[in-house]
Amino acid sequence: MDLSHWGGLDAAIVDLDGTLVDTVGDFELALGGALRDLGYAPVSRAFISRTVGKGTEHLIRRTLAEAGAPDTLYEAADARYREHYLRINGQASIVYPGAAEGVAALKARGLKLACVTNKPAAFALPLLAAKGLAASFELTYGGDAFERKKPDPLPLLKACEALGTTPARTLMIGDSQNDAQAARAAGCPVVLVRYGYNHGEPVEAAGADAVVDRIDELAALLA
Repeated sequence: MDLSHWGGLDAAIVDLDGTLVDTVGDFELALGGALRDLGYAPVSRAFISRTVGKGTEHLIRRTLAEAGAPDTLYEAADARYREHYLRINGQASIVYPGAAEGVAALKARGLKLACVTNKPAAFALPLLAAKGLAASFELTYGGDAFERKKPDPLPLLKACEALGTTPARTLMIGDSQNDAQAARAAGCPVVLVRYGYNHGEPVEAAGADAVVDRIDELAALLA
């Protein structure tokens, strides 16, 4: 696979959950704690892996339905979930092999880097710091930064504007169809990692320009 035909990239936008960090363990702890507080049994790890990626509201509403709880408990579940997540954030998550090295290599090539995630900023910023990744990014936008989340292109367009780049010269690196759809709509080239959370669907079907096993493969492919 040769991506050198892209050439002239000025920046990269990188997703967080499922791309940089495997956070299913954190979701499992926080969602399980919230459900137990409300008198319900935890949902499965496999369900969480299929469901994350579309923002906290989507995750909590789907989790309540999966647990057999009424949607009227959403506000209480959201409050309990956020309390648990802030307490355990990063404790059961790991940086994917090659992720930190890959981001560092892109930065060393002179690319401006932004992290754009659907995760709330109150969770995303401490997680990046705890995993030693925060300094790699000039900007980080959580899912509450704008009125719309990925797969809407707005977060990517806003990140490009803030970085002083154009979408055509800004690579999106993600793990799911959300990232691919947002990139396509924004006009960004997009690469997806094979190991992330793509709602139970093969990532190869998400419509990316390329799929890689590790982020640290990218620097050589772009050379």
